[in-house]
Amino acid sequence: MKEQIRFTETNSSDDSKGRTWGLDGELFWFIVGGGFAFVMILLLCFSALKMGFIASLILAAVPLTLCLIYVFVFRQGKPTGYDVDCLDYWLNGSGFTPDFQRQPAHPLCLKNRQTDIS
Repeated sequence: MKEQIRFTETNSSDDSKGRTWGLDGELFWFIVGGGFAFVMILLLCFSALKMGFIASLILAAVPLTLCLIYVFVFRQGKPTGYDVDCLDYWLNGSGFTPDFQRQPAHPLCLKNRQTDIS
């Protein structure tokens, strides 16, 4: 009996972009960028512009909050291109698919035909 182990390259590492801080691919860079913008705006508003700390904190939290929303709502755990598809849907509508929000529940119902005829 011939007992040899056969090795085959599967290239499974090519399918994954990895994980950092529990985030898929390179999404942690968005969080790092939002944190950097948070610190810079906080320092600029509080130190250079002499704004109050709470006002500076609220103003500085805007870019970090937007980055967190973008990452966790539109990218993390979603298929590739989900964020672009959502934007396209919001700007252009449903495309070639039927718009279920405008279509009546029973378009071929006899009751609807009688009201259209009379």
